[in-house]
Amino acid sequence: MAKKFKCNICGQTFEADSMPDKCPICMADASNIEEVVEAGAQSAPAKKGIDTNSNVYTILYAAVMVVVVAFLLAFVSSSLKEIQDANVLRDTKNQILTSLNIEGLSGEAVDAKYSEVIVDTLDCNGNKYYQASVEGATKYVFPVKGRGLWGGLWGYISLDEDKLHAYGAYFGHESETAGLGARINERGFQQQFQGKSVMNAEGNIALTVVKAGAVQNEDLEVDGVTGATLTSNGVANMVTDGLNVYRDVIMAAPAAGMAVEAEVAAEPADSVNNGETN
Repeated sequence: MAKKFKCNICGQTFEADSMPDKCPICMADASNIEEVVEAGAQSAPAKKGIDTNSNVYTILYAAVMVVVVAFLLAFVSSSLKEIQDANVLRDTKNQILTSLNIEGLSGEAVDAKYSEVIVDTLDCNGNKYYQASVEGATKYVFPVKGRGLWGGLWGYISLDEDKLHAYGAYFGHESETAGLGARINERGFQQQFQGKSVMNAEGNIALTVVKAGAVQNEDLEVDGVTGATLTSNGVANMVTDGLNVYRDVIMAAPAAGMAVEAEVAAEPADSVNNGETN
């Protein structure tokens, strides 16, 4: 005997011998079809199990999946944190070594060389810097930070023992333009700092970067990156302002040397000539 059924999607009523798999009119699945019970007849049995097409089921399923995925991500992140921290520390060590012109190392060789070269971590007004020994000569490495065109800049400037001249440099960036500002990470740009003076004749920290091709004082100025004026300006400010953070330390050694030079210059000629007169 045919039974009457109604589709809750299209609202149409139709007859069939048993519950159809789909509505013959709109093709909705069986979960949206219900039997029409005539007056006085026994009502159709209630559906058993979970209605996977209901909004409640969808929301609960999505919530459970979010919790599970979040838990898995937190677990993986926690498991890898120690390795990630070790890699970040090793990369920092490698950058410091590069500023000392020590390159081409990787893995455990970086850790070993760093332990060999860096002999002390010092402090200047709450800012740390490093004392190094390179082939028996004392060097100092000063961290610097700045701002480029699109994001943060950072680097390390190493100075000779007298702190009057740069020994080397390393610079990194967050998001400078590839092929332009990003070239501050290239060794060709960084190696320009080698041998440059840190201070000018007035005794001010003046090591800087100028527009490419505009160098006038080769003793203090470094050519910027061609086509990346704003990034080069950012490096210039980072170098000059960054070294000024350590002014008390940098000025300490040359101050004594400058005082001696001034004293010698003030002495009479016959005194400088060991007392001999013509």
